[in-house]
Amino acid sequence: MSASYRAIDWNRQKRLYDLTLTSGIVLALATFIGVSLMVSPGSTAETLILRATSVTALVLLHVVLAIGPLARLDARFLPLLYNRRHLGVTLFLLALAHGVFAVVQFHALGDENPLVSVFTAYRRDYRVVADGQVVLAHLPFEPFGAAALAIFFVMAATSHDFWLRNLGASFWKALHLGVYAAYGLVLAHVAFGALQSERSLVYPALLFTGFAVLAGLHLAAARKAACLDAAGNEAGPDGFVDAGPVDRIAEGRAVVISVAGARLALWRHQGRVFATSDVCRHQGGPVGEGRIIDGCITCPWHGWNYRPEDGCSPPPFKEVIETHDVRVAEGRAWVRPAANPLGTRCAGAGTGGPP
Repeated sequence: MSASYRAIDWNRQKRLYDLTLTSGIVLALATFIGVSLMVSPGSTAETLILRATSVTALVLLHVVLAIGPLARLDARFLPLLYNRRHLGVTLFLLALAHGVFAVVQFHALGDENPLVSVFTAYRRDYRVVADGQVVLAHLPFEPFGAAALAIFFVMAATSHDFWLRNLGASFWKALHLGVYAAYGLVLAHVAFGALQSERSLVYPALLFTGFAVLAGLHLAAARKAACLDAAGNEAGPDGFVDAGPVDRIAEGRAVVISVAGARLALWRHQGRVFATSDVCRHQGGPVGEGRIIDGCITCPWHGWNYRPEDGCSPPPFKEVIETHDVRVAEGRAWVRPAANPLGTRCAGAGTGGPP
């Protein structure tokens, strides 16, 4: 967190995550190469690597983009968010390997610089407009892939918390939302490239299915969030807002509500109810979807901690999230919409049950 910057802070969860990722990538590459050799025994090693890395990278890109909405729709997918940045770095390495082999195989044997040839060869070799008509098969597709690779590089290079801290959370987040632009470029790269030479409908059907699944997941997650934000909360005495029955808050867990346009997390800890902001100071993660571990609210994305009574991270860390006053009356929790000054210690509200 804020105490120091280290290249990698390994723990058991990260080791298991990365071991699973590495095993999955090796298995995917080996499976694709094995099946390709059975179907086309004469394939060269360069061609096999070129295709295996492209397919594996494309599948991994869909996985990366699906994790976010899946975690919002079902808490069982939250562990996949923990080390998602390693998925992005792995994706870049696979895409880089694909790009290098493509440049070497198709552009390295001419008189022109291979990288220059990637962007200029089509000017001479193909006519996008022929006899007054646009011929999509002649549209250069490699520049789309090169642009996507550049975005993946920027995201991988800035994935460490050092850049998050120095660039600022808002700018860093906007920068990494470029993955959606990269996804569009990859779709164009594949559609105008590999799919032009494939006659089977299986490949375009799979590509469209992947896009449709991702779009459906994001729309479903957005609808769930919109329903939460639109949920009305009845105002009570002294400006407090009705946050619902206390019994629905499990011990060590939270219920997320929307109050005055902001999302708050109501926590139940040792028989008392506390209210904090639902936004983690790290990457804006939903702390309300996490749980209280060893007396600290633990964000489900990357494990950042905050005390429920004052919103402060335990020493030596200095991050703080907002807290709100809470009351409990007749089995219902009431929360004040206005946040307390940062670091204010709150007693919470007793639930009337055992601590």
